[in-house]
Amino acid sequence: PSREKPFRCLECGKSFRKSSIFIHHQHIHTGERPYTCGECGKSFNQSSHLFRHQRIHSGKRPYVCNGCGKSFTDSSNLIRHQLIHSGERPYTCGECGKSFNCSSTLRTHQLIHTGERRYKCLECGKRFRTSSSLLRHEMTHTDERPFCCIDCGKGLKYNSTLVTHRRIHTGERPYKCGECGKSFTWSCNLTRHQRTHR
Repeated sequence: PSREKPFRCLECGKSFRKSSIFIHHQHIHTGERPYTCGECGKSFNQSSHLFRHQRIHSGKRPYVCNGCGKSFTDSSNLIRHQLIHSGERPYTCGECGKSFNCSSTLRTHQLIHTGERRYKCLECGKRFRTSSSLLRHEMTHTDERPFCCIDCGKGLKYNSTLVTHRRIHTGERPYKCGECGKSFTWSCNLTRHQRTHR
């Protein structure tokens, strides 16, 4: 198969082999999000992102960690989570030597060194390093709180905040120390604890 990448983005210079991937990529720069969730109205620049998001509403979490039983809406989150148990950080920044447990976190980190901010808010013009930071920022213009806690009714802006909030009700402690077996509610507490074993 040809390794040629004939589709080049004039905005950032990135090249692509397939026109379909190139079209998806362009949505990053235009801010276009043609795929909308019928449940909460949130929109996405790729159909696969909408499909993954819809699992939040259906409650489907088909990817289960064999180590602790925690389940996830998509496989990439499971893979990232499993590195908590192994402590592995295979992705290292060539600029400063800092290590990460997933390649996407390394790529985001590297933008600190380049200063690149390719994601622009169409409302106020502010620019961001990552699309997730832009999405989070855009919520400040709407004050929308689409994620509701089934236990106490509290409305939250982000699903990630809802997931961590619910630990108050469930008592879940998903971050386990491989050294002594002690469990923690938050990853930062596990990191702090692990230093006591050094």
